[in-house]
Amino acid sequence: MESTPVLLESKSSPINLLNEMQQLRLLGHLCDVTVSVEYQGVRAEFPAHKAVLAATSKFFKEVFLNEQPVEGPRSSVFLNEVQVADFASFLEFVYTARVEVEEDRVQRMLEIAEKLKCLDLSETCFQLKKQMLESVLLELQNFSEAQNSEED
Repeated sequence: MESTPVLLESKSSPINLLNEMQQLRLLGHLCDVTVSVEYQGVRAEFPAHKAVLAATSKFFKEVFLNEQPVEGPRSSVFLNEVQVADFASFLEFVYTARVEVEEDRVQRMLEIAEKLKCLDLSETCFQLKKQMLESVLLELQNFSEAQNSEED
């Protein structure tokens, strides 16, 4: 008698994995790269995991996969012209799939997503900008309709 294969799939595993990786990063455990960012004299260093950065950013994937064996594994990456708060938000997003930023920072988050080639963050920023624009257009339409009804 042959057994029928069944699928064992966890809905919580991806979220649990992200949460655990975030905790490891926040505690500085198993981090194998430090990303230094600097913008207008403000500098900060962020310990992280190469695998997480490479899996979420084509920029980091290219950097880590193109390491020269002679030089050995890269343990640090330097990014200039990246604001500390923006990179901190980028890291939070790639480690948790969510981040809260002020509305006026959404464009900067889109720019860092494009610079670091992070498709998930780019799409998320683009969708939020689209929603914000639709909301403004709806408000303008309502205002225009209200103006027209007052004139009648």
